[in-house]
Order: sequence, then structure tokens, then C-alpha cells
Amino acid sequence: MSGLAFASAPPAVRPLRFLLCAPAWGVVAGALLVADPHLLDGGRWSPPVVALVHVFTLGVLGNAMLGSLLQFLPVAAGTPVRAGRLLPLAHAALNLGLVLFVLALYRWPAVLPAAATLLAASLLPVLAPPLPALLRQGTQRLLRAGIGAALLALAATALLGVVAIAVLRGYLMLPLDQVVDAHAMLGGGGWLLGLLAAVGGVTVPMFQGTAQVAPRAQRAWTLAAVVLPLAAAVARLLGMPATVVTLALALQAGVLAAAVLRLQWHAPHRRNPALVRFWCAGCIALCLAAAAACAGAAGAPGLEAPAWAMLAGVLGLGVGAPLLVTGMLLEIVAFIAWVDLRGRCPRGMRIPAVGRLQPEEDKRRVLALHLVAALLLPAAFLGPLATLAAGLALSAAHAATALCLLRCLRRARHFRLHPEAYR
Repeated sequence: MSGLAFASAPPAVRPLRFLLCAPAWGVVAGALLVADPHLLDGGRWSPPVVALVHVFTLGVLGNAMLGSLLQFLPVAAGTPVRAGRLLPLAHAALNLGLVLFVLALYRWPAVLPAAATLLAASLLPVLAPPLPALLRQGTQRLLRAGIGAALLALAATALLGVVAIAVLRGYLMLPLDQVVDAHAMLGGGGWLLGLLAAVGGVTVPMFQGTAQVAPRAQRAWTLAAVVLPLAAAVARLLGMPATVVTLALALQAGVLAAAVLRLQWHAPHRRNPALVRFWCAGCIALCLAAAAACAGAAGAPGLEAPAWAMLAGVLGLGVGAPLLVTGMLLEIVAFIAWVDLRGRCPRGMRIPAVGRLQPEEDKRRVLALHLVAALLLPAAFLGPLATLAAGLALSAAHAATALCLLRCLRRARHFRLHPEAYR
């Protein structure tokens, strides 16, 4: 962990309030499937499916990624996140806005504008303060450029989301499908995959023991992560067919997943085996999602094009990305707890290692539950019983994640109060 600025770490509560909400929303996603075993029958445009998608993208992935950034930017990227007093408000706005968004899609459409306002406003304290520092010249230019591009993509995604709701409410006259597809392209390709690749260039070698990513490859990826989502989103807004977005997302997800799997296969110093398996399974799911998306675009037999698209979404947003994020979530919370102990304990006191705060055995149990959910979720299309089983498995996996995180924090607190017990 050399090269990390531990002294610049923010107070632990700042990232933790976001990170601990991520598995809670995973439990909600499973509960939605349990409550309505026919949820996936309505297709991508049905309100319950739209709600479920945003529970994953904003609740599970959004909380986890924003919380991770609050820790990563000052410690690893040398970029302080200012406006700390506004972050509790941002956290509350994000999660309350998502609650209102789900309620609007299920029962009260009149609160959609309020939900959109809260969700868009929640991003300002996280997006605006670090952008100037990320985009100016200095050390780690590739890393900071990748994160800066991902944050700009997130801002554009939020803007298009507000536009989509304005179209839905009749305030604007634009083609809703084109706006939504561009929103998905910038959110999935520019923000989600762009940030995973930028941060993964540091965290995959650090936590998984792979070789360092070559600067040339990182530079090519950063450029592609800016150009491809932007070009596909603009092309869709100008009236190009939806397959432009489908194929662009499939290409980006497939390349990222294949690159990570290759790094893992040739890792010279493998470490954190549970994390490696989380990422291996997640990357395999992303590859399958890309293949399903391409099959739908090509009109492959076996399923109708909308069913192929739904399968790709389940594999990508419901299985692949959450596996990557959950694997890192377990490591990041343990790392935050360790850094917090390091700052609170007197100099010279030996504190427990990260692996002792978050034992490998605990992570393996969580992984096993997530793999069960990963197998059951794509099978949810087989019928209501399969959907019910998938929802229960999904809630159980994310509940186990939350308990694992809380046990880690409890161990750190116990050491702080009773250090003599660890001698």
C-alpha cells in the first residue's frame, strides 16, 4: 500500500455512510422481486423494471461508487474532496430521492419531479469540488483524467435523467426512447465502466496482485471511455438506431472484463483470493451480458430481441457490476476501518491488519451467497417461482454483505476500546 496518503484520508463516517447503504439497497432489490414475481414480464419500459434498474444503478452501485470515491480521491489520487459539510445532505438526497423515485413509479407519479430534483442535487457536492483538481495537470494524470471523465459522464447522465422525466411529464417534446438510451449509454459506459476501469488500474494490482496496467493501455482505455459513450449517446440522440448504444456498451463491457481476466490469469503475486473470485465471476457475467446484447442486436434465434436485451441487463446490472463492486466494498470498508484505527491509536501501537478486521473466511461466505444469486437471477425469466427464488437469494446475499461490513467495523471498534485483548 505504498504511495497512499494515509494522512489525507477523510473522516471514516464520510465514505461509510454511502458504503453501508449499498447492500441495504441490494436487499430492497431482492424484496421487489419477491413482492412481484411477475416483475420481469413487463419488459424494460414497465415502471417496476425501471424502478428495479435504478435500485441497482443508484442504490447499490451509486452508493458504493460514490462512497469509494470519497476515500480513493484524497488517499490514492491526491485530490481532496471539499464541501465536507454538504456530504451528509448529498447522501440523504440521493437515498431519499431514490425512495421517492421508486414510489413514483409504483404508485405516486406526481412525485417524479421532486425525486429527479433530489437525485440531481445529491451529486453536486461529490461532483463539483474535485473536478478542477482532477482536470488540471499534475501527477497521476491518467488516473485523474479517467476519474474526471467518469464524473463528467455522471453529470451528463443526471442531466439526461432529468430531461427524460420532463419528457415523461409532458414538459418537453423529445423522443423518450432516444433520451433514455443516451442516458443509459453515458451512465453505463461513461460513468460505471469508465470509473471501474480508471480506479481498477490502481486497485486491481494493489489488492489482487496482478501486474501493473501499462500506461499505453490505460491511455487508450481512457480515451475510448470518453469517446465511445459520448459518440454513441450523441448518435442515438440524433436518431441512429438503438443498436448503436447496445453494441457500444457490449464492446466496452467485454473489453474491460477480458482485460481484467487476462490480468488475473497472469498475476505474479496473487492475493485476496475472495476478491479475485468476486472479480472473476463479475467479469464472466459482463462477458455473458455483452454476448447476450450482441445476440439480440444480431437477431439470434432462441429469444426475441427484447428478451435478449433484458437478459443482458440482468447479467450486467444485476450480476456482473454488483459482483465487482461488492468484492471491492468488502476490501474498502476494512481498509477504511484500518486507516481510522491508524489515526486514532497512539504512535507505536500495533494495530490489527486489514485481513484480521475482515477475515477471508467471512468474505468467502458472502461470495458463496452472491454466486447463488448470480446463478438464480438469469433463471428468473423461467417463471414466478424462479423469480421468487432469485429475489430471496439476492436479498440474502446483500444482507450477508451488510452483516460482514458491520462485523468488520465492530472488530475495529472493539480493538479501539480494548486493545489489550489483541496482545
